[in-house]
Amino acid sequence: MGLNRRGFVLIIAFVVLQLCILASANVVFHVQHKFASKKRSLIQMTKHDSNRRNLATSELPLGGNRSPTSAALYYAMIHLGCPPTDYYVQVDTGSDLLWLNCIECKECPTYSDLGVPLLLYDPEGSSKAKKVPCDSEWCKTTFEAPDKDDCKTGELCKYACKYGDGSSTAGYFVNDDIILPQVIGDRQTSSLTGNVTFGCGAKQTGDLLSSEQALDGIMGFGQSKTSVLSQLAESKKIKKTFSHCLSGNQGGGIFAFGEVVEPKVKTTPLLDDHSHYNIELKSIDVNGEALKLPTSIFDFMKSEGAILDSGTTLAYFPDDVYQQLMEKIMNAQPDNKPHTVEKLFKCYKFDGNIDDAFPTVTFNFANKLAMKVLPHQYFFAVEDEWCIGFMNSNLQGKDGGDLTLLGDLVLSDRLITYDIDNQVIGWVDYNCSTSIKVKDEETGNVYEVHAQDISSSHFTSSSRMILGLFLFLVVALIN
Repeated sequence: MGLNRRGFVLIIAFVVLQLCILASANVVFHVQHKFASKKRSLIQMTKHDSNRRNLATSELPLGGNRSPTSAALYYAMIHLGCPPTDYYVQVDTGSDLLWLNCIECKECPTYSDLGVPLLLYDPEGSSKAKKVPCDSEWCKTTFEAPDKDDCKTGELCKYACKYGDGSSTAGYFVNDDIILPQVIGDRQTSSLTGNVTFGCGAKQTGDLLSSEQALDGIMGFGQSKTSVLSQLAESKKIKKTFSHCLSGNQGGGIFAFGEVVEPKVKTTPLLDDHSHYNIELKSIDVNGEALKLPTSIFDFMKSEGAILDSGTTLAYFPDDVYQQLMEKIMNAQPDNKPHTVEKLFKCYKFDGNIDDAFPTVTFNFANKLAMKVLPHQYFFAVEDEWCIGFMNSNLQGKDGGDLTLLGDLVLSDRLITYDIDNQVIGWVDYNCSTSIKVKDEETGNVYEVHAQDISSSHFTSSSRMILGLFLFLVVALIN
């Protein structure tokens, strides 16, 4: 996946010609679990969630994996530049920008304990790269730079983003080619070249300088015009729609751009005037019995809804909701009292089938769309214990109330579609280790995509190939 950086010059010239001028088609993009085969403490995992939730107003990180103690995020290897070079980035459904550690960054990590090689992006290394000036139309209108009135001739368009834990990234924008694997038939792939503007991170602070969990950058899939999703949709490369299907048992799954025609999903509207994926939460049932919540909570859930956040691991609720949920769950085992782990988690020593011992929780959304969460989807295993993955929120919305946020733990084992053009989200329970079908909007052809069967042959010369479980990102193109 990606080309060797050294080799016979005539071969390189041929490959550059092929990869830098390819036309559009359906696309596949590999995404892997971050921290796969690693263990983290429960404190580390909640710190990760807390940092991401604190970013709700600053439009930064969202990603996610079902196991809090192994892989709490997803990352992908993408290919940028001409000739293309591969970079590992966190896949982030809640932020917008794509940014990479840049050649000017003197303190960026050079080693990652994830076992992936790190590389600083160098605009001078790509024949297609162009630094974006601050007086460009993109900087003034698409990015809406806060200091655009202070722009001076010759200056670059700059960005700065700060995380909830105090870490930050800052730099300037670059325009360059992005190369994605494309679907050309059932379980067959080639390549697609698009053109995107992204951040060149010249200065990082805080945890972004650490080798722990280090990657080359972050790729956001938010709704704004600056996201890769929006830019590729604007250039008619893809539809402004994506889906993910995360397998709770297998740990892999599928992440798809464009229209998924099988399985079919039922949808609910996105709430207006929200930067994240907020949908109206009507009620919550535990084994068919509705929680008795004050009117103020229901009014708040109607205006702020629940956020679907594939970058957060656990599920977070306002205190009134959280207390009732925990009481009903723990009442199911009156003779088996939970104990508290790391002052946060209610955990059980339990040897039987977790689904037989605890209640089903159902979230009821607008348009009569329900999300039924079985016990194995809200519990997670830590060695020989089962811990409840529900937490007290302390995440406030713009109206001051505590938000409800549903992370990957409860989003697994269902296909979830984000249709930004039509402002709806939908889902259906599904076996995410099987295949889905996507539609090529240009030809009308329908192609089958299966995570375990998609070929990587068009990138087999890579010296930085990812090994292990993959989550496949599929892009259905519209021209």
